[in-house]
Amino acid sequence: MKFNFDDLRSIENFSKNFLLTWEHSIEELKATIHVAELFRKLHKEGKSFRQFDTGLAVSIFRDNSTRTRYSFQSAANALGLAVMDLDEKKSQIAHGETVRETANMLSFMTQIVGIRDDMFLGQGNSYMREVGEALDMGFDEGTLHQRPGLVNLQCDIDHPTQSMSDLAMLKQYFGSLDALKGKKVAMTWAYSPSYGKPLSVPQGIIGLLPRFGIDVTLAFPEGYDLIPDVINTARANANIAGSEFTITNSMTDAFTNADVVYPKSWAPFHVMEKRTELLMTGNDESLKDLEQECLLNNSSFTDWECTEDKMKLTKNGSALYMHCLPADITGVSCKQGEVSASVFERYRKETYLEASYKPFIIAAMMFLLTTDNPIEKISKLLKN
Repeated sequence: MKFNFDDLRSIENFSKNFLLTWEHSIEELKATIHVAELFRKLHKEGKSFRQFDTGLAVSIFRDNSTRTRYSFQSAANALGLAVMDLDEKKSQIAHGETVRETANMLSFMTQIVGIRDDMFLGQGNSYMREVGEALDMGFDEGTLHQRPGLVNLQCDIDHPTQSMSDLAMLKQYFGSLDALKGKKVAMTWAYSPSYGKPLSVPQGIIGLLPRFGIDVTLAFPEGYDLIPDVINTARANANIAGSEFTITNSMTDAFTNADVVYPKSWAPFHVMEKRTELLMTGNDESLKDLEQECLLNNSSFTDWECTEDKMKLTKNGSALYMHCLPADITGVSCKQGEVSASVFERYRKETYLEASYKPFIIAAMMFLLTTDNPIEKISKLLKN
């Protein structure tokens, strides 16, 4: 079994945190993809890629999850770590325990901490960084024998395990990372009969894919903007890579001649700001009013659906359909939603395959965050 060590050789010091993809070099991102592919191949062949004899992987989920929760647990198990899922309601956090104290108390024999905190705009990523600073302090002071790696399992800004899984899927689908250069990906808003869906998936896509030469068109109805700083980051990344990043208020324009379409609902930036404020203050009545207002506004854009007719606009009428799942499927999971039943069913296998990369992406992140000698360890793994 062969492995390309070039990107690993160029990594001088892999960070202990994986919070935003655009904080990592192209070499680090490529190395993550390569390691994930290696682990996936070994697993398919029934071979172990266990790295630890003992230790914990601690997960903190502040929002519901199926794919990411399962992927984190299975990745930790494959590497040899036991998983502890922190239920904050059963901890001392409710009694005023600080983030610094919680982070250290959880980490005496912990190798990895994974956090999902996407409900509060301006809060989730900040909380993760506060945890990271507490872990740094605990290790520097000698309280912790090792500084656990910290993985963002989705926050208010980015969903790196998802976007990296999407990139791995695109690499497999088109044959290589180089083959992705010049491909057009339509990251578009789509109608949903619910509101309040995080911004992190579309932001993760526009923050990552342009760095690999992919032309990304972001489409949404007027008023459904993303975080301005992330938009600016996407533009900057596209300029550096020589790719195109464009914004349109037309789903039709985005789909036209696209190689890949990614229709996904999200709440407008200004709505998430207001929603966060109301959640933080416990204003339930105003929160209900905001929800009704947003649902009414959503209903003006029911034509933002991935249909067979829109798919005909794509490159040769056969663009790859992608979704982070679960999708709102018209006539299946809801009366009217993001994607027609026929389109989703035609690409169901591909969306499941897309999701299947996540355990291995997370395992690769865990491996690179916790080892100082990845080349030596992978060489030993391949030899064995």
